[in-house]
Amino acid sequence: MDSWRKNPLVFWVFAIPPAAWLALFFIVPLGLIWVISFGEKSGLVDIQITWVADNYMRAMDPLYLQIFLKSFWYAGITTIVCLLVGFVVATAITFAPARQRPILLLLVMLPFWTNLLIRTYALIAVLRTKGSVNAGLEKLWEWGNQLLGLLGLGQFQLLGAQFEPVHLLYNNFAVVAGLVYVHLPFMVLPLYAALARMDRSYIEASLDLGAGQLRTFASVVVPLAAPGIVSGVIITFVPALGSFLTPDLLGGTDSQMIANVIERQFKSANDWPFGAALSFILMYITFFAIAVRSMWAARQDTRENMV
Repeated sequence: MDSWRKNPLVFWVFAIPPAAWLALFFIVPLGLIWVISFGEKSGLVDIQITWVADNYMRAMDPLYLQIFLKSFWYAGITTIVCLLVGFVVATAITFAPARQRPILLLLVMLPFWTNLLIRTYALIAVLRTKGSVNAGLEKLWEWGNQLLGLLGLGQFQLLGAQFEPVHLLYNNFAVVAGLVYVHLPFMVLPLYAALARMDRSYIEASLDLGAGQLRTFASVVVPLAAPGIVSGVIITFVPALGSFLTPDLLGGTDSQMIANVIERQFKSANDWPFGAALSFILMYITFFAIAVRSMWAARQDTRENMV
């Protein structure tokens, strides 16, 4: 491809419109929110820009630090579960017959065709007291008691007690389950992209040299999939950390994440400066994660070039 310096006019014709769009609808609003984060609330709607970091210092209050830590905890568990499940799914798609791979990938991407709000309400219908999960557990309960009766072990039928539905909604479990349900495709796709580029001759060589399947998986497959793992972890952890809708609909009073606190500052509390400061703290964390990913990728490229 020719250098853009040979055709500067064409370059600027195609570069200026998207650059102007990003500047007008992304950089400028983001800059305004950053300026507001250094202000203070004055009255109901007025904001005075004082250029002090009081809002950032206020975010260090133990109450908000606890919510930050809880958000990190939820996002971390979500990322680990998505990594374990997503690696299995991505591996299965990679080694599936060539004709079946597009269909399997379509099934992975199918949730993106449905609005997140609708998917969350569908999950509520599954997890609620009279939902699909409790209905299935109740059937298993009944079949278990019937089986004990047929085996002459009726005395172990929990004294004929009725099935008590398991409370799966409006608690920490529901939040993590919802986050995994939403973010799992974000983990599967980069893992599949990394595994699909993998040279399978390495796997064959490892098995031929006497390594078992588990050791081959740990020593060959996982290192080769490392770029996909790192990318999947970042694009799963960061959105999960800033998730708002899932904990709002599925969580209880003690399951709120930092994004829910930010939403309340902008709406019910009408404290835009503090909400802006909390938002930018999340953004700083995101930038840090992306910077670590870029440094790791640069180091990997340097090692490959040296080899």
